Amino acid sequence: MSGLLQGKRLLVTGVLTDDSLAYAVADLAQREGAEIVLTGAGRGINLTRRVARHLPSPPDVLALDVTVPDEVDAVVADLTERWGKVDGVLHAIAFAPASCLGGGFLEAPWDDVKVAVEISSYSLKVLAAAFRPLLQAAGGGAIVGLDFDATVAWPGYDWMGVAKAALESTARYLARDLGTDAIRVNLVSAGPVRTLAAKSIPGFNRFEEVWNERAPLGWDVGDPEPAARACVALFSDWFPKTTGEIVHVDGGYHAMGV
Repeated sequence: MSGLLQGKRLLVTGVLTDDSLAYAVADLAQREGAEIVLTGAGRGINLTRRVARHLPSPPDVLALDVTVPDEVDAVVADLTERWGKVDGVLHAIAFAPASCLGGGFLEAPWDDVKVAVEISSYSLKVLAAAFRPLLQAAGGGAIVGLDFDATVAWPGYDWMGVAKAALESTARYLARDLGTDAIRVNLVSAGPVRTLAAKSIPGFNRFEEVWNERAPLGWDVGDPEPAARACVALFSDWFPKTTGEIVHVDGGYHAMGV
């Protein structure tokens, strides 16, 4: 039986553990028929290689630090030789130094803030520009990024929240500039999921305490699949004219008042 992504080839970044959103996307994408390659950065690539073995069909893992142009070029060269095209790219990349999180918003130095913005926001442009020719070769495709609602200020999220706001704006400008190539750029704004990345955010447990209570559809912080399903849908051919969009997968929390 053919799946939603049958015959598609995807690059998936950000898989570190099997509780990560990116892992859930990779797992579901394979179950829906996609062929995937994962990337990992720095020492974390060993974690990616280890967890890749848990997927239905263990994929290759390539080194990709978005701040190192040579590594970006090497992944492009590999996929050009391997596939000749790419149908989709998952951007699941975010990092902020400790000073940028946890309530020290006024004290965080620029040297740390710029790291958060470069890795968490500017990297979306880096991937889009680098893989544009391979997406063009596929006749267009989809870039999907993982987001966390940047329209409000969250406890402890601080400069990562600012970086997510930059990510959202970057996605809109990329949607504008890549539309003529039939390349769609969308974000999935997921509710809080108990991942390794989330655990590094001071005060994350406060999200857990209120989200299920306020979300009209309810919310399970231990279930990444709803967000993964949205990503897979956006990679599919079922959203051919949707770009520049932020799809909220948060149980409806974002739409509620007090």
